Amino acid sequence: MTAATPSPLFPRVSPPAEYAAVPRDADAVLEGLDPEQREVATALHGPVCVLAGAGTGKTRAITHRIAYGVRAGVFQPASVLAVTFTNRAAGEMRGRLRQLGADGVQARTFHSAALRQLQYFWPKAVGGEVPRLVERKAQLVAEAAARCRVRLDRNELRDVTGEIEWSKVTQTVPEDYPAAAAKSGREAPRDAAEIARIYAGYEQLKRERGVIDFEDVLLLTVGVLEERHDIADQVRRQYQHFVVDEYQDVSPLQQRLLELWLGDRESLCVVGDASQTIYSFTGATPDHLLNFRTRHPGATVVKLVRDYRSTPQVVHLANGVLAQARGRAAEHRLELVSQREPGPDPVYAAYADEPAEAEGVARRIRELITPVEQGGGGVPPSEVAILYRINAQSEVYEQALADAQVPYQLRGAERFFERPEVREAGLLLRGAARAGSADPALADADVPAQVRAVLSTRGWTPEPPAGSGAVRDRWESLAALVRLAEQFCAGRLAAGRQVTLADLVTELDERAAAQHAPTVEGVTLASLHAAKGLEWDAVFLVGLTEGMVPITYAKTDPQVEEERRLLYVGVTRARRHLSLSWALSRSPGGRPNRRPSRFLNGLRPGSAASVVRAPGGGGGIERGGASGPVRKRRGPVRCRVCGRTLTDAGEMKLMRCEDCPSELDEALYERLREWRAEQAGQLGQPAYCVFTDKTLLAIAEAVPGTEGELAGIPGVGRRKLDKFGADVLALCSGRELTRTEGADQDGGSGPEEPARNSTEK
Repeated sequence: MTAATPSPLFPRVSPPAEYAAVPRDADAVLEGLDPEQREVATALHGPVCVLAGAGTGKTRAITHRIAYGVRAGVFQPASVLAVTFTNRAAGEMRGRLRQLGADGVQARTFHSAALRQLQYFWPKAVGGEVPRLVERKAQLVAEAAARCRVRLDRNELRDVTGEIEWSKVTQTVPEDYPAAAAKSGREAPRDAAEIARIYAGYEQLKRERGVIDFEDVLLLTVGVLEERHDIADQVRRQYQHFVVDEYQDVSPLQQRLLELWLGDRESLCVVGDASQTIYSFTGATPDHLLNFRTRHPGATVVKLVRDYRSTPQVVHLANGVLAQARGRAAEHRLELVSQREPGPDPVYAAYADEPAEAEGVARRIRELITPVEQGGGGVPPSEVAILYRINAQSEVYEQALADAQVPYQLRGAERFFERPEVREAGLLLRGAARAGSADPALADADVPAQVRAVLSTRGWTPEPPAGSGAVRDRWESLAALVRLAEQFCAGRLAAGRQVTLADLVTELDERAAAQHAPTVEGVTLASLHAAKGLEWDAVFLVGLTEGMVPITYAKTDPQVEEERRLLYVGVTRARRHLSLSWALSRSPGGRPNRRPSRFLNGLRPGSAASVVRAPGGGGGIERGGASGPVRKRRGPVRCRVCGRTLTDAGEMKLMRCEDCPSELDEALYERLREWRAEQAGQLGQPAYCVFTDKTLLAIAEAVPGTEGELAGIPGVGRRKLDKFGADVLALCSGRELTRTEGADQDGGSGPEEPARNSTEK
């Protein structure tokens, strides 16, 4: 261990810009807030509902509200409970409150707050100690399935476990699962009655072994508060003011717990955005947010729409993604207004196959993270993210980044504080804190310098090692601890507080308990769901094809709309740089039959906007005309991808150049071919007399949803529309044909009508 002398190990660090002195008084807490945020911060009485769009500073608004209430003497710190949904968000909230001079406020997740109360009151309510939390829920589910003589593969096990979790947060008992699943439109991974038996067996196994799961923590807390009014009163005396973040993600069980905490009081502030509801599969629902004013008629409602995160270009795209949304959440969407300087336009990129897409993204990231003086973008790797729909997509990007020598981290993989090097570093720092000034090597060094000196014995150096792999991963972990030490100490010193190595060790212990990990210097790979609540300077949204976004099993309108909101969440993670890409085939040399996501229609260059229907009910109004066949316009036929004027008859029928990317729905194309063969057989005519191959391709690419859209495809005239339109539209919608529409009784239809520019009547 080296002595504390001027060296690269001991540079002095200035306080980061985000750390400032604790506000001098209550009024100073309000400084720097915009008018709407200030309205939130000063609304201290009665129910308050904050509708906050992405990037609008909702955490800033509610933490300043709590701090203002504390500093003004309206709230006692210990009487405030702020709840959110992730340990990271709770840790960030605690840090902000501490910096604002509101120490002592409890900021926790629903589960953390409930578990703390359950542990405290269990001896009084039940006796003994709280049952042990089960570590591997899926293992118990597998055992329960085996008892029911059901064999589940890995995917089925995960899905059945998810169904049990959904049942519990919606307060559905095993015998009611089949009816509840059917009513909610859930697609069960196995027979519903079978899942109900597994669910019942799982609950029996837990009772036999004296364990509880994560959902039981909420259920048991609710049970204790409902049955023991003395305990409920004690909790209500302790907590008198409540703040709920991400309120659009509250489940029925969490809402019930919140109501029990509140009692008959209304000192409640909720904040959320219905357009960011992406966890309905876990039981989350935006209904509690959307119905807040109905339950609390006198509520103060504040809308935050000033987007401080993203450039106008990113915000414009985000608003565009939601512009064609439908449903109740869409009716309450917020139109964001960027407060930032303009930036680069979003980049749209189509690639031949998935490896080519990954290589192209890695190459672009390599350019972005190259220092400015070397001709690059100068974006830190930790400020770049690749977001995809499912975790299975990450592998090809991991390989591409490694080949490009770009450091990366997988979000949702091994937890930071469980990494061997981090645990070892924690032990070393704890030992150094105990030694204190007895170690002459650390006697004159400030805390960050002490940390650097300690970690230098385990592989930390001022400069990262060359290349990637385990050595680089280890260094990144230690470097994250060094940066955390620098920021923690700078913040304490800026607030006029002394700090010791023991203080830092305590902070690390608290972060480890809350899994509030520091930033690792590497490109983040994450699913769109895991990216919720995070942001980066540059975001790459990849794999944006039909069948992935929206995912293939999103069948109902509400499911598709949630997929749209998921893309919206992905777009709004970007501050400045945004790239959206897709691959036309899976593997090199594969058939290029994939289509870009329908959610990009009207947004990406060369695409037409999707039809916007009025919300609520069938027979909706389409923009630009009534239902029924659309009159074809005179004029040249242009490629719907690149816009070039088409002259070739085959290209005119497809409405695109032969070499432009195809948007073919291959499964639909095959269904159309099978249907055409059946029709041709009934008519006793060649298949092309029904529809030519080109017309079938055009239909499978356009996927029309109305007679008007179908009539707009060259080769589909009035006679074809009358004879085959109902069948074709049924196939395009994914419905099974219930009867043979077939040919006319007089036998046949003649050759297909040629494409023409004149108006059909």
